[in-house]
Amino acid sequence: MSTMKFCRECNNILYPKEDKQKKNLLFACRNCDYQEVADSFCVYRNEVHHTVGERTQILQDVANDPTLPRTKDVRCVKCNHPEAVFFQAASRGEEGMTLFFVCCNPSCGYRWRD
Repeated sequence: MSTMKFCRECNNILYPKEDKQKKNLLFACRNCDYQEVADSFCVYRNEVHHTVGERTQILQDVANDPTLPRTKDVRCVKCNHPEAVFFQAASRGEEGMTLFFVCCNPSCGYRWRD
């Protein structure tokens, strides 16, 4: 499957469009009247491949993530900082979810689980 389809008439990009009467997927040009029936139902596919270094970097940047919840009810056991980020994830070799904490002190970054 090619990543993008182009119009055979005017070379503009073709966009996915539904033919509601025939109930099939088309690729249609927004510039002219050209359209073609899609050969697959897949409109877009994004494959992400991570290296080992990228996966460890994700955990180190957790303390700076503004979308994760923070707590001041737990103190870091290493530096006694009063704020930590927490999230749930599956732990290796264990069933269920585990609560992980990351110290928000930039010079510490200690990680522990509950």
